[in-house]
Amino acid sequence: MLYLVSSVSNPAASSSHEATTASRRSPAKRQAILQAATDVFLREGYARASVDAIAAAAGVGKQTVYGHFGNKEQLFLAVVTAANHAAGGGPDELASLISDTGDPRADLQAAGERLVRGITAPDVAALHRLTIAELTHHPQLMRSWRDDSNTQPVIDIIAAYLAAQTQHGRLHVTDPTLAARQFVMLLSAEGQVRSLRGIEPLSRKDVRAIALDTAELIVRAHQPALALTTSSHERGVRGYRYHDSRPDAV
Repeated sequence: MLYLVSSVSNPAASSSHEATTASRRSPAKRQAILQAATDVFLREGYARASVDAIAAAAGVGKQTVYGHFGNKEQLFLAVVTAANHAAGGGPDELASLISDTGDPRADLQAAGERLVRGITAPDVAALHRLTIAELTHHPQLMRSWRDDSNTQPVIDIIAAYLAAQTQHGRLHVTDPTLAARQFVMLLSAEGQVRSLRGIEPLSRKDVRAIALDTAELIVRAHQPALALTTSSHERGVRGYRYHDSRPDAV
C-alpha cells in the first residue's frame, strides 16, 4: 500500500532510493513521523493536516518527512498501514492467522475474531471514518482502502486454508479466493456496523458472535458433497437436514 513518490521536477519529493535509504538509516525517526502524523491527521482531518505541523510534532524538518514518505497522501497511506500492523495485521501476525485443527468452523471463527478486533481497533476505525469524511474531495484515499495491499494477504491466507480443507474433504470450495474475500468482507461489514465504525467498542461476546456467525455461513455454504433438503420429520415443516447427494450414496 505504501508507494514512495519520485519526481525530479518536484523539490518536495525525493527519489525512491533516497527515501528507502532514509528509512533504513533512521527507523526511530520514521516511527516518530508516523506517530505524529497519526495524531495530526486524527485531530485535524486529512485536508487540514499540514506536513509542516506533522514535521513540527515529530521534531524533524519538513524535508525529512518528504524524504521518508514522498508526499502527504503517501504519508497518510503509511499511517493506515502502520495502524493495521499495530492492530495485528503485520506479516508476523498474518502468518499465524489461521490454524488447521481439523474443524473448519472453529478455525474460521478463531481467525474471524482476530480480524474483527483488528478492523475495529481504535486507530484503524478512526482513520477509516476520517477517510470517509474526505471521500468527496479525496476519493483516491478511499480507493486505497478498497485496494489495500494489506487486505490481499489476508484473503490469500484464508483462501489457502479453504483450498486445503477442500483437499482434505472437509469442505467443498470451488473458488477459495472468492469465498475468502466474502469471509473477510462479511466480518468487516458486520464489525463496522455493530461498532458504529469503531465509536462503540465491541464486547468479547459481540466479537465471538460476529466471527461464529460468519464462520458458520461459510461452512454451511461449502459442505462437501451435501445438498440441503427440507425435512418435516427432524425440524418441523420448515426444518432442514443435509442429504448426501453423491450418486453412490446409500
